[in-house]
Amino acid sequence: MEAISHHKLHLVSGSTNLPLAEAIADCLGVKLGETNMGEFANGEIHCQFGESVRGTDIFILQSHGAFGCHTINDAVMQQILMVDAAKRASAQRITAVCPFFGYARQDRKAAGREPISAKLMANLFQAAGADRIISVDLHSGQIQGFFDGPWDHLTAMPILCDYFDSLGEELVVASPDAGRVRVAERYASVSGADLAIVYKRRSTTTRNSVEAREVVGEVKGRTCVLIDDMIDTGGTLTAAAEQLMERGAAKVCAAATHGVFSGPATERLSNSVIEEIVVTNTLPIPPEKQFPKLKVLSVAPIIADAIDAIFGNTSVSDIFGGQNLT
Repeated sequence: MEAISHHKLHLVSGSTNLPLAEAIADCLGVKLGETNMGEFANGEIHCQFGESVRGTDIFILQSHGAFGCHTINDAVMQQILMVDAAKRASAQRITAVCPFFGYARQDRKAAGREPISAKLMANLFQAAGADRIISVDLHSGQIQGFFDGPWDHLTAMPILCDYFDSLGEELVVASPDAGRVRVAERYASVSGADLAIVYKRRSTTTRNSVEAREVVGEVKGRTCVLIDDMIDTGGTLTAAAEQLMERGAAKVCAAATHGVFSGPATERLSNSVIEEIVVTNTLPIPPEKQFPKLKVLSVAPIIADAIDAIFGNTSVSDIFGGQNLT
């Protein structure tokens, strides 16, 4: 008797970012599978795949962010439950696709009695049965080491650098603080732009004074692009933009992979000196968080290419020319 292979690509998504999931499915030429996501009367999450996933190479997509009346924690729980369901339904390989990986900012103990939440997240996916993880522009690349399996770290840099090309030749890529200098250096190198750094300096004459900011690099008369992995409340970004304008920048734009936009971010960015804010669709941006200065680019082609490479057992890093590994 000859065994029949059931190995095929199967893509499903949680509730957080269905438009992105549908765009990825279109790029791959596959139909998005049904998860029949719901809740019990007490709020517990339930899912049931609409068709057999036995022997499939299943990719379970979920961005870790709020959606509707639900929180980031609901998003994480949905994905973990989908992974568990796929494991118990005898999927051949399970890949958790996390365009925005939650709790990534807590990747070490910065003070006593704190958790390392990024490690706990990796443990949860491991325990649920994930064989592999895909994410886009982690807050810290070292998080890949928290998971005992392959972790494909994608980057939105090709998409954002295409945007940089539209800004002209006199371009300066600026880091909003010292912690993002390496990221800014990568973008400057790929874009052929100069680099500037906005950093904090405490007063040497007044005790406990407010921190002053300095700018390293020539920005006068030039277009500056502040680059970061995410925009949360927008405080650091808007303050850095003000410093660049005070140093004579012709205009300031901002670019980031993840548009979190918590709390006062929308109002703060709308009223800032930043002319345009560019993010990708790794997280959904509801109508109340959208504003005229905002431009959203799609990462669907990049994620689709990575899924296709993994399914075909070819190199993911070749898609980015190795830039996703630095």
